[in-house]
Amino acid sequence: MIEQNSNPPSSFSASPRFLPVLLVLFAGSGCSALIYEIVWLQLLQLVIGSTAVSLAVLLGTYMGGMCLGSLALPRFISARRHPLRVYALIELGIGIIGIVVLFGMPSVVRLYTASTGHGFMGILLRGAVSGICLLPPTMLMGATLPAIARWVETTPQGVSWLGFLYAGNTAGAVFGCLLAGFYLLRVYDMATATYAAAAINVTIALLGLGLAARSPHRAPAGDQRPGRAVRAPASWPVYVTIALSGLCALGAEVIWTRLLSLMLGATVYTFSIILAVFLAGLGIGSGIGSFLSRGKVSPRLALGCCQILLAAATAWTAYMLAKSLPYWPINPALSRGPWLSFQIDLARCLWAILPAACLWGASFPLALAAVASPGQDGGRLVGRIYASNTVGAIVGAIGFSLLLIPTVGTQQAQRMLVGVSAIAALVMFASLLRPILADTLSRNAPRPSAIKTAAAVLLAVSTLLAALLAWSVPGVPWELIAFGRYLPTRTGNARLLYMGEGMNASVAVTELDGGIRNFHISGRVEASSAAQDMRIQRMLGHIPALVHPKPRSVLVVGCGAGVTAGSFVLYPGVERIVICEIEPLIPKVVARYFGPENYDVLDDPRVHMVYDDARHYILTTQEKFDIITSDPIHPWIKGSATLYTKEYIELCKRHLNPGGIIVQWVPFYESTLDTVKSEIATFFDSLPNGTIWSNDFVGSGYDVLLLAQIGATSIDVDALQQRLERDDHQAVALSLQEIGFRSAVDLLATYAGQASDLKSWLKGAEINRDRNLRLQYLAGMGLNSYQSGLIYNDLISQSRFPEELFVGSDENRQALRKALGISK
Repeated sequence: MIEQNSNPPSSFSASPRFLPVLLVLFAGSGCSALIYEIVWLQLLQLVIGSTAVSLAVLLGTYMGGMCLGSLALPRFISARRHPLRVYALIELGIGIIGIVVLFGMPSVVRLYTASTGHGFMGILLRGAVSGICLLPPTMLMGATLPAIARWVETTPQGVSWLGFLYAGNTAGAVFGCLLAGFYLLRVYDMATATYAAAAINVTIALLGLGLAARSPHRAPAGDQRPGRAVRAPASWPVYVTIALSGLCALGAEVIWTRLLSLMLGATVYTFSIILAVFLAGLGIGSGIGSFLSRGKVSPRLALGCCQILLAAATAWTAYMLAKSLPYWPINPALSRGPWLSFQIDLARCLWAILPAACLWGASFPLALAAVASPGQDGGRLVGRIYASNTVGAIVGAIGFSLLLIPTVGTQQAQRMLVGVSAIAALVMFASLLRPILADTLSRNAPRPSAIKTAAAVLLAVSTLLAALLAWSVPGVPWELIAFGRYLPTRTGNARLLYMGEGMNASVAVTELDGGIRNFHISGRVEASSAAQDMRIQRMLGHIPALVHPKPRSVLVVGCGAGVTAGSFVLYPGVERIVICEIEPLIPKVVARYFGPENYDVLDDPRVHMVYDDARHYILTTQEKFDIITSDPIHPWIKGSATLYTKEYIELCKRHLNPGGIIVQWVPFYESTLDTVKSEIATFFDSLPNGTIWSNDFVGSGYDVLLLAQIGATSIDVDALQQRLERDDHQAVALSLQEIGFRSAVDLLATYAGQASDLKSWLKGAEINRDRNLRLQYLAGMGLNSYQSGLIYNDLISQSRFPEELFVGSDENRQALRKALGISK
């Protein structure tokens, strides 16, 4: 039975011999919690999208649930109940709900798609979906530490053990992060990862119940209030300080993750490494803070010192990320394998963010010690500190990702972090000086002005130091946004035209000496005016527009330089062009630099811009299209694999009109044979009549597009040539000539195979599904791999001339066969 009880627990505490066992149990809790977090966020992003707003809703709900749980347990669960038994039942509940969320997600998808909205109502609905899925388990997760805190006396030694438990929990989280990111999800799928986490929960619950049976709990006496005899000094400065510390920690994590992902490559492995290092720092710092809290050092003084040191550590990290690490002489192309690259990435993350993470970790146990006094309810003590820290973290994560970075940029945002850390330090120092001043004045000390002067000097020095540190924070170099991990190997032949830091990504536009313009995002070239890139960008538009007999409506996934979308402007029969782009800066600013190449597509009245995650838009729209195509979006970028799954392709099929066409881009560079096979096999698994069209580079391969039509596909070579010769298609013909296609035969000679040719070649290839997102793990391993020539030759060797696909006069068919060079 759940009871409300304001009485503190009895003086009974855990036997010292059981505390190491609790440490192991809490490490297991942290491990399972991180596995769940990664799985749940991936599952829910498939439903509500992966825009910054959606991610903020998810993160806010996740952390909000933990905050509520930490506050609710001591208020609604009686202290008479055995803390270990309560903890064990909570862990069991987390495991059960974890399984329920896994199997209940399809019902959530149906509910969401049936009632989805846009604008503010859409955000509220996303919050409701997140709350339904995340609040029950996260509230239980947030209650675990307050539950077990009641088994530990709130003496200095006992409070330090609470800090050690927090450190153990964080250490387990590090292991869970790496286990999920590098093994469970890479080798298996989300279901297997969930089962593993649930098994850990059940094991912890059984061990906890067994331990509870061996250690009797004495319930508190009815009206005894031992905690009322001793009161801690005013606690509000500690709560404010730990809240500001949490705000800075999550704000910094948002900023530094973005900058490090530019430098290391925005793969799923990079994000796992960054998170693991951040958590490791929190765990190490928590252990150090727990040790300090049981000594002679004033916890409040130590907490204040941590915050002023954090101002310095934040400035250190900002300098390392802007002025040092990007220029380390590292050429990722020389790596013999991904695991060696991961070691280098780990070293750079440790060098940059570990000092600050350790100080944030130390702040939590020091805050506990600063407000603790013997006889307190340990659950309430932990719950309030944990909730204050989490509320600050929620504000930091959402505020920096949605507001500060898009409006003022990462440089000013990091300066604010330095300032907030300094304010947190001043709050603690002021709370320490205030009673000293009051006591001095009450005793009529002869020189109170000297103490006031000393206090004023201390505060002034701290303020000046913070100002100097904030001023020293450098801006992110545009070369990092443009060239990312290849910055050390780039020569100075590019000049910056534009750089911007948006809500979802950082982008840049550069121009080379020869006049070629490049659009950069995530530290790589996404689109350019170079001949090879222009070719594929226009092929992604022209080939489906010419294969379809009369396209009227088009959806383009991703704006990029606008070249793919601009290809459709030239077709007089096209009445509506929808461009779905996740980052508003790209169409509003970047695409304007490619006006001649994209035919000023954004000024065309037929164009409708949608700012959303493409998968979420297709999931929620009722509109159907004649063509759904995609601007080049590389699958190794975290989150992109959701646009290559079997379920996504099936979703696109449902939004095509009869005879409609779907097109998908597949890169051969920065990829591996297994990755390419997975992309093609997944596409053909849903579309067995699919075809491949190549944009090879001097016969060595570069990238391809996959095309499939609803129903049978037949391409009349003669009719296509006649179409290009019509007056209303002269602009189309000219556009094709600019990229090297002077006739229909030239264009169709890019044919590279079809599904029926590749059955044996694709045998055993991984199918990328929503429940495993296998592609992002395969593609992440091939980030620095350059095997395009081998992949292309292997693919083209399987091709045969498609007698049933190309029809027309014998003359044109023979010319096409010759151009293809296919003898079979």
